[in-house]
Amino acid sequence: MACKTADRGFSLIMMVSIESTGALERRMSLQVPAQQVLEAINTRLNALSRKVRINGFRPGKVPVAVVKQQYGLAVRQEVVEDLIQKAFSDAATEQKVTPAGQARIEDLKDEEGQDLVFKAVFEVYPEIKVQGVEKLSISRPKVEVADSDVDAMIDNLRRQQATYSKIDRAAQENDRVTIDFEGAIDGVAFDGGKGSNFPVVLGAGRMLPDFEAGIYGMTAGQTKQVPVKFPEDYGAENLAGKAATFTITAHSVEEPQLPEATDEFAVGFGIAEGGIAKLREEVAGNMRRELAEKIRGQVRQQLFDGLLEANKFDVPKALVSSEADEMQKDAARQMGIKDVSKLPAAGDRFQESATKRVSLSLLLAEVMKLSGVTLDRSRVQTRLQEMVQSYSDPVRALKAFSENRESQRHIENLVLEDQLIEWLLERAKITEQPLSFKELMKLDD
Repeated sequence: MACKTADRGFSLIMMVSIESTGALERRMSLQVPAQQVLEAINTRLNALSRKVRINGFRPGKVPVAVVKQQYGLAVRQEVVEDLIQKAFSDAATEQKVTPAGQARIEDLKDEEGQDLVFKAVFEVYPEIKVQGVEKLSISRPKVEVADSDVDAMIDNLRRQQATYSKIDRAAQENDRVTIDFEGAIDGVAFDGGKGSNFPVVLGAGRMLPDFEAGIYGMTAGQTKQVPVKFPEDYGAENLAGKAATFTITAHSVEEPQLPEATDEFAVGFGIAEGGIAKLREEVAGNMRRELAEKIRGQVRQQLFDGLLEANKFDVPKALVSSEADEMQKDAARQMGIKDVSKLPAAGDRFQESATKRVSLSLLLAEVMKLSGVTLDRSRVQTRLQEMVQSYSDPVRALKAFSENRESQRHIENLVLEDQLIEWLLERAKITEQPLSFKELMKLDD
C-alpha cells in the first residue's frame, strides 16, 4: 500500500507491506522513491555548502558540485540512514504498530538513481488481557515488635561494641578465634585458600558453615584438618561444588566482654538526651519500619507472582535482551567495575530474571490501566518523610531528595506501586499468618 506523510516541508512517499513472521515478530518492506532520496541529499549538500570551509573558496560560497565531490558519499550515507529511520517510523504509525525495541534492517538496496529499498524486522508488544485478579490468594504475615525483640536487638548492638580477652578453654559460640588456614583440593593448594592471623567470630556466619563448624572446640595451639564442601553457587567457579580440606591452626581463643546497656552506652549511638530509654525507642521504631518493609515485600512478591502465573504471554526478545544487559551492568557496578560500556552481551546468565522483569513490567502497565489508579501526591511526601528518618541528618537528606528529579521519580514509582498493590489486595483473598519478629526476619539465618 502507499503511505504518504509530510515532514519539515517535504513529502516522503513510500510503498509499505507488512507480514507476521512469528508471534510478535513482523517484517516490513519499504520503498522510498529515488526522487525523494535525491531531494534529501541535495538539501543536505546545499546546507553543507554554506557551512563547510574548503581552500580556495570563500566561506559560504563553496559550489555544491565541489562539496558533493568531497563529501557526497558521507552525505548519502547520512541521508539514507535518516530516511530509513523516518520511513520506518512513519510506516509504523500508518500501520498502527508499536515496535518493541530497535528494528533490524535487512536486504538494503541503495543505488544512485534507484529507489531506496529495505526490510525492517522488528517485534511488537503483546496484547495482554489481564486475568486472575479476583483469584489472587495472599498469606500476609501478622507480626508485632515485642519488648523481647528490642532486647535482642540491643544485645546485638552490645555485641558490635564487644571487647575480647584471651581465655584458656575450647572455643565456643561468640568467641573470637585467631587462626592460620590453608585449603587444598585433592591435595593441591588453590588460590585464595590461605590466610594468616585471621580472626573468626564463631556464630557470626561470615565463613562457610563447614569451615566455621570445624573451629568450634579448638584450643590455642591446636591444629586440625577440616573437610569443607563449597556450595554449588559459590562465587569462584573453580571452587563451586568442590570438596576441600583445610588445615587450621588456632593461635588464640578470646571471649567477648559486652558493655552494659546504660545511658553512657546509648551516647555511643548518637543519643544525646534520653539515655537507654531513648535508644530503645529509636531501635523499636527502626525495627517496625524494617518489619513493615519486609511484610510489604512478601505481599508484593505473592501478588506479582500470582499475576504472572495467571497471565501467560509472549515477551519481545529485544526487551529481554536489553534488560539482561542492564542487569549485567548493575552486577558489574556492584563488583566495583566502573566502565561497563565494554562488557560483552549478557548471554543466558540473566535471561530468566530479565524475562520475568519485562513480563511483570508489561503486565503491571495493563493492570494500571485496568485499575485507573493515579499518583497520590500527598503520599509521595509522606513516603519521603519516612525514608529520610533513617538518615543521620533527615533535614539535609530531605533537601537532597527534593532537589534530585531522579530520586523524586523513584519515590513516585514506589508510591504508585503501593497504590496498585492496595488495589489488588482489595480484590484478593487474604489470610493472616501469625509469626514472631524473629521468624519473619529469619534472624537465626
